[in-house]
Amino acid sequence: MAPSKLSSLILFLIVVIALLYQMNRARGGKLPKLRRIAGLDALEEGIGRATELGRPVYYTPGRAEINTAGAAQTFAALEILSYVGELTAKYNVELRTAISAANVLPLAEEIVKQSYLKVGRPENYKPEFVQFLSTDQFAYAAASLNMMNNEKVATAVMMGEFQAESMLLAEGAAQVGAISIAGTSRTFQIPFFIAACDYTLIGEELFAGGAYLSKNPDKLGTVAGQDIGKVVASLLILLGSLLATANIKVLADFLKK
Repeated sequence: MAPSKLSSLILFLIVVIALLYQMNRARGGKLPKLRRIAGLDALEEGIGRATELGRPVYYTPGRAEINTAGAAQTFAALEILSYVGELTAKYNVELRTAISAANVLPLAEEIVKQSYLKVGRPENYKPEFVQFLSTDQFAYAAASLNMMNNEKVATAVMMGEFQAESMLLAEGAAQVGAISIAGTSRTFQIPFFIAACDYTLIGEELFAGGAYLSKNPDKLGTVAGQDIGKVVASLLILLGSLLATANIKVLADFLKK
């Protein structure tokens, strides 16, 4: 076996073993602790505020379709939508989910329906809780701003992949006085959300959202196992840097051959 393939296999096995170990521990009741994520903790506060004001909650899972490179962010946003749906059902708050990708619409509809069923209030679900706006970037943004203004939403939650419309959505939420909670791993849009939103999930915080909110053992174990893989990779980078500085190229040669 070539050294490069052997090193890749070893790293792969380390990550797999770490994942299985952490998932088994979590299933046994030893749940790994995730650091607090303020944006996710603020979801209940934001929906509680909507309850007090008697105004709706705006939610969007971004613009990425489920068959594109941004699909991972969309699926992460849909996981968080499930939690938001449960809270709006629990507190009897109107929900407005703005959809831009056509193939995300049926998923979002079913997720919100199941959220209301899980809480025991399926009769409170309404078709207008999930609305398809437009696949066009700025038509979607304009429709979202119209929704925020007409409904006077109390809380705006924006999770997923965004592009130039990110600042429009964030400013629209600010203009109606809504608590704004955003999250994306798209590097170019993170600064806009940080500047304009009350809370922002940065990068991997979005992907950890489902595990953080659901406390599902398998999901929590997966996050912990991935962290071990990252630690191993970081240590290898550090060790390789030190060896290269000392002009010892054994590790570098082994990995690149």
